[in-house]
Amino acid sequence: MPASTLTVALAQISPIWLDKVATLEKVKCAITEASENKAELIVFGEGLVPGYPWWLSITHASAWDTKIQKEIHAHYLRNAVQIESGDLKEIQDLAKKHQIAIYLGIIERAQDRGGHSLYCSLVYINPSGEICSVHRKLQPTYEERLTWSPGDGNGLQVHPLKAFTVGGLNCWENWMPLARTALYGLGENLHIAVWPGSVRNTENITRMIAQEGRSFVISVSSLMRKNDFPSDTPHLDVILENCPDVLGNGGSCIAGPNGKWILEPIADQEGIFYQTLDFNRILEERQNFDSVGHYSRPDVLQLTVNRERQRSVRYE
Repeated sequence: MPASTLTVALAQISPIWLDKVATLEKVKCAITEASENKAELIVFGEGLVPGYPWWLSITHASAWDTKIQKEIHAHYLRNAVQIESGDLKEIQDLAKKHQIAIYLGIIERAQDRGGHSLYCSLVYINPSGEICSVHRKLQPTYEERLTWSPGDGNGLQVHPLKAFTVGGLNCWENWMPLARTALYGLGENLHIAVWPGSVRNTENITRMIAQEGRSFVISVSSLMRKNDFPSDTPHLDVILENCPDVLGNGGSCIAGPNGKWILEPIADQEGIFYQTLDFNRILEERQNFDSVGHYSRPDVLQLTVNRERQRSVRYE
């Protein structure tokens, strides 16, 4: 493949819900399959490993100090990803073996914050198998705040990938104009937006970001259906009592730098979807608009970004 093109893979799959080991195995299979199809970048949905906290909205999760919520949360913690302990080492090895870049949504149990709180994190692994950024979601949305902690600006990073400059955000962070601008200012021209799984989330904003940034935008969602809950899930009877048949129906898609669909949202279908992107399309569309370049006024409007990793304790 020439440097000006990039073959991407959108992995719209369901997790083995709240089973870190089994879900990572499914991720590894998807990476291998994508590499066999000549993909140079593969993207997975938000919090795929070990899964999105679907139970919150259907089990009265805001009820204070209940045994059910504590036990489900503890199960979630036990299955969260600890990067420092090597949980992603085999994923990194696959990236290096197949020379494929990876954006993977995880629920992170961050040791640098004590190891007992959860962060919705988006991890970028380059084709050499190096973890280049871990972006912790800046602001968990609505009921997510009952189980996830707010992140920081450390992961607001972009990365070179052939001719492209790639960056990414989690779910409704993509609605935060200043978060998007932080990435635009670093030269982003291939934006990754990851979601738990819904066409209603991806069908409008994907094209809007593409037109605003004059960039390619890849939105990747997971799937989650009632029958995807494993039988050993704590308090499964309570979860299933008010559970709809479909919680996440996908919606993975790609928009081009002119805001037009390259791949329209795909619903209710598990699989890996491929597309080859042409970098020259970005250059063409930047002629008439560049939000941080010729169409900006830094003498009037500027954004300040704090990318320091936040910690509660600093040891000297």
